[in-house]
Amino acid sequence: MLTLLKKIENIEDRESFIPHGEIEQLLNETRNPDTKLIQEIVQKSLEKERLTPKETATLLNAEKPEQIELIFQAARKLKEEVYGNRIVLFAPLYIGNYCINNCSYCGFRTENTQVIRKTLSEEELEAELHALTSKGHKRLIVVFGEHPMYSPTFIAKTIEKIYSYKNGHGEIRRVNVNAAPQTIEGYRIIKQVGIGTFQIFQETYHLPTYKKYHLKGPKASYMYRLFGLDRAMLAGIDDVGIGALFGLYDWKFEVMGLMYHTKHLEERFGVGPHTISFPRIEPAVNTPLAQRPPKPVSDEEFKRLIAIIRLSVPYTGMILTARESPDIRREGLRLGVSQIDAGSSIGVGSYSNQDPESIKKSQFILGDTRSLDEVMRELAQNGYIPSFCTACYRAGRTGQHFMEFAIPGFVKEFCTPNALLTFKEYLIDYASEETKSIGERLIESELKKVPEGRRKVVEKLLQKLEAGERDVRL
Repeated sequence: MLTLLKKIENIEDRESFIPHGEIEQLLNETRNPDTKLIQEIVQKSLEKERLTPKETATLLNAEKPEQIELIFQAARKLKEEVYGNRIVLFAPLYIGNYCINNCSYCGFRTENTQVIRKTLSEEELEAELHALTSKGHKRLIVVFGEHPMYSPTFIAKTIEKIYSYKNGHGEIRRVNVNAAPQTIEGYRIIKQVGIGTFQIFQETYHLPTYKKYHLKGPKASYMYRLFGLDRAMLAGIDDVGIGALFGLYDWKFEVMGLMYHTKHLEERFGVGPHTISFPRIEPAVNTPLAQRPPKPVSDEEFKRLIAIIRLSVPYTGMILTARESPDIRREGLRLGVSQIDAGSSIGVGSYSNQDPESIKKSQFILGDTRSLDEVMRELAQNGYIPSFCTACYRAGRTGQHFMEFAIPGFVKEFCTPNALLTFKEYLIDYASEETKSIGERLIESELKKVPEGRRKVVEKLLQKLEAGERDVRL
């Protein structure tokens, strides 16, 4: 199978864009950086320029408390300037957990005999969607194991069913995808149904480590996975998400890998990744490696890598999932995170059926199990605008076009008002009374910050929502 894939994609003729020797050299030669140099690099980032690999390596080697605080302060400031105080929310929906790979750290690995294998039927998918939309979710990422049954056609049909589902005012307006790398033709099939972002995590960018922990199946090919998002871009999917699984190899190397991947996409396609993810390994059923990661990342190191990624790529969305504890997620939001999931359940079929065996249908164990309403309420209490906005995606502001809006800072012109509108919709239809009271005060406060001309437009749209109209946007 791998031989056929290589022949189709000619990946044997490509060179890796992750220069292992260069990364190691940069991490070595930038040790013990001068604080003045850290200040200069931070200032460049605050001017909203992507950092060079050497500059990122320098920040990674900042160890003095005052240097780390400089990085944290800059990350907080940059996050506010680029993204404002809005936080985009989504939920993961696991469609099936059959897998032909044997990744040492994953609960879905093919040799795990204790996991309960499951693929949602049409009726079960509808039950999951009912549960999700009844809570107020509007954005999903659908997740599939890597198995021949999860073909591009199967993925596309699943997405079509999700988009067609209605539950009163409830509906899903954006479906992102986390699935196996596809051929160009496979991506084209999926693109036709109007997906959002296609997400592939390289897991580890360090080739020897990759080979060590990816023992069997198509995923054993480092190169085929590495160029997976190139094929997506060639197929016309211009919103892609990259990620690394922290805990397999040195965290500094993985950050550098993410930066080189970003650089590669920018140089080849003129636009970098729409999102970057940086999950840490979490425990999973019958998965010893996940209980004891080879290179564990401490909470303090984790906060540093979040801030450094934010400074290195100012305009890229950063996703922090419910793998992490509420406390770590609160810190991450301040340091650069722009998207989180909430009210998540990752057992296949577990939104509609919380049976005792759900954990055996899950890829790992969650660290934040709060409900969507609890998270929404806390965000509003802390001055964040929870957002289910999908306006840019549906208005065609994606890929390079999105960056044309985002890089000059115009994104706030669209995103803050649209965040307020989707938050208002949630408050009307789904929020508890406590959340509604806190949320209404936040909207009133935030409206005062909107320029007068735009504010009048937003106020009229808010009135339309109060009158019963839905899905209003700029």
